[in-house]
Amino acid sequence: MASTTNLPLFIGGKACKAISRKKFENINPASGKKICDVEQAGRRDIEKAVVAARKGFAVWSAMSGTERGRILIKAAQILRERRKELAEIEVRDTGKPISEALVVDIDSGADALEFFGGLAADIKGDHHDLGESAFAYTRREPLGICAGIGAWNYPMQIACWKTAPALACGNSMIFKPSEMTPTNAFMLAGILKQAGLPDGVYNVVHGMGETGHFLASHPDIDKISFTGSVPTGKLVLKDAAETVKYVTMELGGKSPLIIFDDSQLDNAVSAAMNANFYTQGEVCSNGTRVYVHEDIHDDFIEALKERTEAMVIGDPMSAKTHIGSLINKSHLEKVLEYVRLGIEEGAYLVSGGEEVAVKKLSGGSFMSPAIFTACQDDMRICREEIFGPVMSVMSFREEEEVINRANDTELGLSAGVFTQNLARAHRVVAKLRAGTCWINNYNLTPIGVPFGGYKQSGIGRENAAGAIEHFTQVKSVYVELGDVECDY
Repeated sequence: MASTTNLPLFIGGKACKAISRKKFENINPASGKKICDVEQAGRRDIEKAVVAARKGFAVWSAMSGTERGRILIKAAQILRERRKELAEIEVRDTGKPISEALVVDIDSGADALEFFGGLAADIKGDHHDLGESAFAYTRREPLGICAGIGAWNYPMQIACWKTAPALACGNSMIFKPSEMTPTNAFMLAGILKQAGLPDGVYNVVHGMGETGHFLASHPDIDKISFTGSVPTGKLVLKDAAETVKYVTMELGGKSPLIIFDDSQLDNAVSAAMNANFYTQGEVCSNGTRVYVHEDIHDDFIEALKERTEAMVIGDPMSAKTHIGSLINKSHLEKVLEYVRLGIEEGAYLVSGGEEVAVKKLSGGSFMSPAIFTACQDDMRICREEIFGPVMSVMSFREEEEVINRANDTELGLSAGVFTQNLARAHRVVAKLRAGTCWINNYNLTPIGVPFGGYKQSGIGRENAAGAIEHFTQVKSVYVELGDVECDY
């Protein structure tokens, strides 16, 4: 639907140019070359999208849950049929390896559409018995127009995670993908239309922070679902507060991964690598503070260093590549600056942390995964979200000690615990102040399990049946069966 040189908006069931007449460039992170120009939505484009979404909502919300679910499940099927094509688009936009884009980005997006398509027919309220003369019931109704604002690390997955529950509940959606990874949100629009979605129910508006501001502050938009950094999330919350919108926030993290001395070492190393180097470390839930019991610390580092240095850094389109390109040059410079700060603060750089040249991709933003030891909890690399392939390893001895250190952060998105003692595993997880925890694994997010954070890592939850509560509102209805009493 989009030309190879221009990516349009999608409003009211069709591709369209921006009324603003503004455009920006979409750049391939791995090559540094322009993919296409992107139409940039201004205030009038947002107004146009809101009008279209309101019309779409009137049609969509009147359909039965079974009808809505059938369309979402059909869209999931199309997503899977076009899996390779969509994964390659994801790689061109993000720089991540194709092996990851196939399994996580596209498959996870299809899972979301299928899961919430299956739930759509079973969205219901409750009945309340009030005795012989009255009863009450609740209706779970759609909110209206939802706006989704996505991050650049998992474009298709995030678009589906937000859109699937919103649409299952009968809402319409205006989605703004990150300006750095705009393509697959647009492709999703065509897939939904092909599946039978009425015009105006799913709209795509491209743009920078200003476009997000227009969405979050618009009085006729009923809900904002945002994924991104904590500072940006706070700005979105302020905008949404002006009209008291419903909000879901999936923000950043500085998550702990705790590895006890009885852990299966190979599995623990595998989890630590997944928790730090998957998608070049550009994952909000990453366990970047790795606490290793002092009795196995040296063995852990030895195995980690050997396996990390064997990872293939290269062309993201190659099935052999493990580490692709960071999202752009400025982000690469930011991550490399954290490596420099880690050394300056006294941490020991065991491996990596250098810019890497990849043959035929001189314009890319590649670096070798960095492993730090001799880290202290108050170092900036241990306190601030880096969002790159930088692992900080610290040792510990006592259980209570490591729990206190793990919880000593303003963030609380995720946490992991490795131990063969399951009583200890459950005991420790119960004390960790994080919304999503793993025992003897890390960074797995099945669509049927809620995902979200504590503290400044977010508000609300994505995925699972509980997400229905964040995209509906409850109406209580009292029904009188007898006479009305009146004292006057």
